Amino acid sequence: MGLNYGFLDQSIIFPGQTANEVLINTVNLAKEAERLGFNRFWVSEHHNSQGIAGSSPEVLVSHILAKTEKIAVGSGGVMLQHYSPYKVAENFNVLANLAPGRVELGVGRAPGGFPKSSQELQKSIKEPQSLEEKIVELETFIYQEASKVSSFDSLQASPLPQIRVPLFLLGTSVSSAKFAAQKGYPYAFALFINNDPAAAKEAIQVYNSSFNHESGRKPKFILALSTIVTDTEEEALKLSIQLQTVRVTLGNGQIVNVGTLEQAEVYAKQAGQTYTTEIRDADVLKGTKDAFQKRVYEYQNEFGVDEFIFTSLIPDYERRVRSLQLIKEAFSEITV
Repeated sequence: MGLNYGFLDQSIIFPGQTANEVLINTVNLAKEAERLGFNRFWVSEHHNSQGIAGSSPEVLVSHILAKTEKIAVGSGGVMLQHYSPYKVAENFNVLANLAPGRVELGVGRAPGGFPKSSQELQKSIKEPQSLEEKIVELETFIYQEASKVSSFDSLQASPLPQIRVPLFLLGTSVSSAKFAAQKGYPYAFALFINNDPAAAKEAIQVYNSSFNHESGRKPKFILALSTIVTDTEEEALKLSIQLQTVRVTLGNGQIVNVGTLEQAEVYAKQAGQTYTTEIRDADVLKGTKDAFQKRVYEYQNEFGVDEFIFTSLIPDYERRVRSLQLIKEAFSEITV
């Protein structure tokens, strides 16, 4: 049996590129991923960023669905803390009616932006809920049965699709993996954000041991990795040499990851918190197809993971397409 694999595109606006060009490239990348046989293609949500064009995943998902035919398309993910679970369910139920069996709803726990954008997105919320409460409410609307909903005195996330949208939880911690397991959700661990393989390994162990089989679903753990796969080692090294992340620990204990020390200062200022920083080399799976294949084998054997989703920090679109092609070639040679 082969491993399942997908791609997450963050629609990053690299120097010299426009948002229009980047979004067109995202759509074309989805079409290429479908042609190559990737299982899924996800898009992300970021706010108030001059460097990322993907601020509305449900809009981008709908356009990609219209431009593709078979590949599953989803959010990686919707930042639910900002929104009404009812409205999110309606959005994705419409998509599921337009493209039955192809829509996936990934829900993220991060804010998807700095405090100022979060405050703006949430300023009309009258009844604050915990993220966990919102996720449970979202599930209720996604999986409700039409026969038990009266159009006169009950609330329905219309139009209910014949094939329900699968709900994925995205996270970077053991606690989020445990919550996903207890609720019986598929879970994607973003190692490219957390940068801690030990945490990822513990997360999958906790997920599998805590999984609620009474939910009627089977455990699905996806490992999300950043990749730079190229024809030569020299090219991969050149593309990755300056990639770093800055881990910011705020005075209230909140931990976020940003790209630069300047961004760390801005984030802490907007949050009104003291902070400390730690500069880390970005955790990128880089190298040739053979090196990539070897590392995927190692992850699969060490973690017991049989599903992956990859993202890429390669600025040049044609090189990113080539990277997808090399990933496909590597997976065509892998059996488990």
